[in-house]
Amino acid sequence: MSTLLWAWRYLWARPLGAALNVLLLALGLGSITFLLLVGAQLAKAFDRDLAGIDVVVGAKGSPMQLILSGVLHVDVPPGNIPLQAVRELEKHPMVASVIPISLGDSLQGFRIVGTSHAYADHYGATLAQGRSWTAPMEVVLGASTASKLGLQLNSNFVGTHGMGAGGHVHGDSVYTVVGILHPSGSVIDRLVLTDSASVWKVHEDSTATDDEDRALMEEEREITMALVKYKTPMAALSFPRYVNTSTEMQAAAPALEITRLLSMLGLGTDVLRAFAGVLLLTAGLSVFIALWSAVRERRADLAVLRMLGAPPAKVAALLLCEAVWLALVASLCGLALGQGFAAALGWFLQLDNSLLIGGITWPVTLSVVPALALGVSLVSALLPTWAAYRVSVLELLQTR
Repeated sequence: MSTLLWAWRYLWARPLGAALNVLLLALGLGSITFLLLVGAQLAKAFDRDLAGIDVVVGAKGSPMQLILSGVLHVDVPPGNIPLQAVRELEKHPMVASVIPISLGDSLQGFRIVGTSHAYADHYGATLAQGRSWTAPMEVVLGASTASKLGLQLNSNFVGTHGMGAGGHVHGDSVYTVVGILHPSGSVIDRLVLTDSASVWKVHEDSTATDDEDRALMEEEREITMALVKYKTPMAALSFPRYVNTSTEMQAAAPALEITRLLSMLGLGTDVLRAFAGVLLLTAGLSVFIALWSAVRERRADLAVLRMLGAPPAKVAALLLCEAVWLALVASLCGLALGQGFAAALGWFLQLDNSLLIGGITWPVTLSVVPALALGVSLVSALLPTWAAYRVSVLELLQTR
């Protein structure tokens, strides 16, 4: 305990130098913490929201756009597909289930999703209040949506056209909140769920001129996309090809597109890792120089300690404990910086409404940060510690 206390006092005997070393280490560790946090949260979001969805069928265009808009709800969809074509897909022998998704409107930036009850069941969502919808224009709110918008059971609202705020308001089509879901940690938390018929009703009521026009619209109804689950994994070999070549729609495999997305993001993360590595290398050199200088400047103190009976191992332990203190302080600062960077990114890009990046989380991978800090500090302290260990009392007294 006395060694740790002495090491702490020695560390801050030169506050500016100690602060500089802590800052350099903390910046490198903060960058690594940020990368680990973003990577862990993205992986968690992808695994959670894509689970159980084998393929997404939608309008032709960008397959990645189809996945981002229909599963993760962070992009706009490429278009709509005929409802009749989706019903034909339901009869395909390789298809186990189809969940319809209809997009187009939103509520203060939260998407209104027309779908079936199977969508909530797919993510294991349960009701915290109220009931599920039983008729058009009844909605069930995700936990985050209800909390941030302050909506309660029996609240009424109207949607706006488009995926964000500022679109045309459907003033004549009023939704009623009949249920609020428990937090599930999935994409449903930030959505407004309703029956597909609600989406059709909103747009048909605003455009139909007479009964004949309405009947024609009913025959030509569309949805945005369909989430498909296979009966057998072997369907992945032939079903997407069938959709892409035999229909006017396209099939996008979530696993394939997300892998491609992560590979595209890999260059940016590699640059950040390299930057963090340079900071850590610089910090390591700074710690080495500081401890080496400390050994030279404290030769008189070391001489007194040795004369009082302190063995060489005690002197070496003093420097090692100083490095450990430096690693501990830098780890705490680096973790705080990394969490702050992630929270700032989530706030700046409003990612709490999309991939839930920015919240304070502690994935297991963050244990790498203090280990890395300790490793850099101890490696930097090895040579100064060895020099302090080997020096003789006679040499110390002669240079005093």
